[in-house]
Amino acid sequence: MRVLASLVVVFGIIGGVTAQSPEPPLGDTRLTVHTLLREDVFAGFMANDMVRFARAERNIEQLLKDRPDQRGNVLAWKGLATMHRAVLAFESGKADEFRTQLEAARAAFAEAAKQTSGNEGVAAITGGTYTVFADRLPEPHRATAWADAYANYSLLWKQQGAAIDKLPVHHRGEVLGGLVQSAQRTGRTEEMAQHLDRMLTLLQGTPYEATAQEWKANPASAATTKVTCKNCHNPGRLTSQLAALQK
Repeated sequence: MRVLASLVVVFGIIGGVTAQSPEPPLGDTRLTVHTLLREDVFAGFMANDMVRFARAERNIEQLLKDRPDQRGNVLAWKGLATMHRAVLAFESGKADEFRTQLEAARAAFAEAAKQTSGNEGVAAITGGTYTVFADRLPEPHRATAWADAYANYSLLWKQQGAAIDKLPVHHRGEVLGGLVQSAQRTGRTEEMAQHLDRMLTLLQGTPYEATAQEWKANPASAATTKVTCKNCHNPGRLTSQLAALQK
């Protein structure tokens, strides 16, 4: 992500996220860890459904045991979930818990980044997490969070930039949108403009075009307008995948 993701994150289909979700069948290795975890994690920070979010946290710990080949990806999801816990602690005035959770989130992301396999989603999830939560952190932590977002989106660009025009719309939107926003928030004005021009060209006629046009007209608006995931992940949703496997 996103990836997410930019993390990546399904802001465009919040209604689907809040709907009833089946119990993720953790033992079915035909399903990716992203499909097993994504919707319950998102339900926590998108809809404040902390019952499903707690289920995601339990499933993360179980998948770390059951799917060691996916350790990098699962650790990235753990980092996202723990960052959400950190933000909630900060917003509740629990300073000690905030510091503990923030350190744990950063440690999970750092360990995820060290994995050499089962890690294709790490940069997207990490970059998306920081993009979503950076401005909800205390002011002294925001610059570092945006720098981490930029670093992860830059890594995604190195991996996917040469073929960006061939990727699905939501991949193009999240990668380019994350690059634009994190470049803007880290003072990389020229780089922001380059990626914004790419957005206007490669995302013409998509749900991302309006945001790109807004940013072009008023670059400062990229500091507040979120772009992440306007139409993505429907094919990878748990119910869709379970139905496909039953055919």
